[in-house]
Amino acid sequence: MTETRTHVGPQSPTATPTRGLTPSLVVTPAVVAHRGASGHRPEHTLAAYRTAIRMGADDIELDLVATRDGVLVARHDAELSATTDVADRPDLAHRRTTRTIDGATQHGWFVQDLTLAEVKTLTARERMPLTRPHSALHDGAEGVPTFDEVLAMVGAESARRGRTVGVMVELKHAAHHDRIGLPLDDPLLRDLARHGLDHPWARVTLMAFETAILRRLADRTRLPIVQLLDLPHQRPADLVEAGDPRTYGDLVTPAGLAGIDEYADGIGPHKSLVLPRDADGRIGEPSTLVRDAHRAWLTVHAWTVRAENRFLPANLRLGTGPDAAGDMAAEVAALLDAGVDGVITDHPELALAVRRQSVAAGAGLLAAAGR
Repeated sequence: MTETRTHVGPQSPTATPTRGLTPSLVVTPAVVAHRGASGHRPEHTLAAYRTAIRMGADDIELDLVATRDGVLVARHDAELSATTDVADRPDLAHRRTTRTIDGATQHGWFVQDLTLAEVKTLTARERMPLTRPHSALHDGAEGVPTFDEVLAMVGAESARRGRTVGVMVELKHAAHHDRIGLPLDDPLLRDLARHGLDHPWARVTLMAFETAILRRLADRTRLPIVQLLDLPHQRPADLVEAGDPRTYGDLVTPAGLAGIDEYADGIGPHKSLVLPRDADGRIGEPSTLVRDAHRAWLTVHAWTVRAENRFLPANLRLGTGPDAAGDMAAEVAALLDAGVDGVITDHPELALAVRRQSVAAGAGLLAAAGR
């Protein structure tokens, strides 16, 4: 039997009530900027990360993939055309190809086929220009950063602002990278060591949707590890490849969480696993997932909260425009009431405002109880 992992992390697991009925495991739930402040700047650019830090985000979240020469760069997708200008580059037209990654066939330009020098000639673009035209105004202003550059920037911003900014690192398509001879864990740990961030007290958390890479990392580092969880019917790519029939729905059962507890310190569930939607797309009472995870001393960071109506539950949409701003604050409040330990969001400034209100309300309840 695998020995249960001793939980580590930058925050003490002391339960303090927020504004709802279910306590968090941490003193103050974290606001994590998803791909930076990606509601305001093209995702995974230094400008997006700096904007989030300036807004006051506790952590930035970034995704990592590897170039042909094994350098980690910040991109959510293995394919580049959705978030860079690669399709407009005649000199790279011959690199367009078809690949199957995690069971999905894609056509385009892939990070794994380009050297770092080639990736560095690209500029970043807004993924959803019609939904976020204000962000698209910054298209072409920045390139694709390496993990090393992001860590250097976070260190500089932390020193400048007098507070340590955390980094939540998601490893993308780990089994695929293993198959093509570009394992992600070796360069990851090298980059972290270069910046003195390879110890349990560093504000770094390692995440993945796949289980094998996290089990491997649990044997190589004492940094906190978070198992990401997608919709219940979906399956981790590495389990599919191994012929393991388990789904994410299986992983969120008490037995599944006990298995995660063997190698991880927390879970990162899709927000609908915490706040299920009914047949009309409305949210109501939370599930038992947060309570079940906390019983196993697993933290819970829910993803991804976005301000636009198209991403919100039906009962929190305002007006009829899918790209109009809805009541994101109510969704954040509902997640905090459910006891989550962190909210991962494209709009950290809105989540921070809700958290301030939540913490103030919790402090008021504690003061009243002490009278």
